[in-house]
Amino acid sequence: MLKHHGRKREFAMRAIAITEPGGPEVLVAEDRPKPEPKPGEILVRVRAAGVNRPDCLQRQGHYPPPPGAPEIPGLEIAGEVEATGEGVTGFAVGDAVCALVPGGGYAEYCVVDERTALPVPRGLTMAEAAGVPETFFTVWSNVFDRAGLKHGETFLVHGGTSGIGTTAIQLAKAFGAKVFATAGSDEKCAAMRDLGADMAINYKEEDFVEVIRRETGKTGVDVILDMVGGDYANRNLKVAAVEGRIVQIAFLNGNKAEIDLSQIMMKRLVFTGSTLRARDAAFKGEIAQALRRQVWPLLDDRAIAPVMDSIFPLEKAAAAHERMEDGGHIGKIVLEVD
Repeated sequence: MLKHHGRKREFAMRAIAITEPGGPEVLVAEDRPKPEPKPGEILVRVRAAGVNRPDCLQRQGHYPPPPGAPEIPGLEIAGEVEATGEGVTGFAVGDAVCALVPGGGYAEYCVVDERTALPVPRGLTMAEAAGVPETFFTVWSNVFDRAGLKHGETFLVHGGTSGIGTTAIQLAKAFGAKVFATAGSDEKCAAMRDLGADMAINYKEEDFVEVIRRETGKTGVDVILDMVGGDYANRNLKVAAVEGRIVQIAFLNGNKAEIDLSQIMMKRLVFTGSTLRARDAAFKGEIAQALRRQVWPLLDDRAIAPVMDSIFPLEKAAAAHERMEDGGHIGKIVLEVD
């Protein structure tokens, strides 16, 4: 039996639809049916939703939602539990939560598998909390689980002022790594240093391969998180240390590259990659539990926090996507829902 908050639920909700593949202008506010939580799910009254690069790819027709996921874009939300499905034990009506979702975030209501929800950290606003799940789940899964970054190692992240980048810098520093980061302006490099990056490299003015080889005495870095792809693939191999790990999570400069396989062999490198959206709730739930144990105390104390670029009302989702795609943002772009 569903447990509801307050009066009988209304049928309709406002949501952002993708009317056809295209530019930001195809994002349009529509009335949609209010979803019902199934067993093991919670219904969240969304107060804020994060905007992420995969949302733009979905809007363009390049990244369809996985089977069973809503067609409404949006991969992370924050709000209050409005209702709980059968068997839910971790949350109650009225709880403030943030959550990773496979879709449906750009709406007034969203259903969430309770395993992928977490309490809103103390001291974070709803808008800030909405900017946590996608980047923190992604960075933890790839940098710490997949690549095994350890205290005392060296770490390089490209796109250091993106939502992923700002999160990766903070988490890597918090867990004792030396951090290198790249970005395309002096303003962005200053922002990365403010977040704790030991070396911020403006790739438009310096070759990150030369800088890192010089700064590490030619030993290179232990872990690389790359969202650029293209010609960065071979350059990453050059700056990876012996036994280094490279994790590919996007390819803004293209998904094809010519690489020197001898670098992988001679340095015994691991070149891996992943996507998170299509993974099942059980896998994401394991990441959620690790974050709750190891990262949530840092967020509760604001030892780390999401970097906020801008906040738009839900109806201005198109403007939020324009901001994402103009490349000037530093940190998270978030939609607020009245």
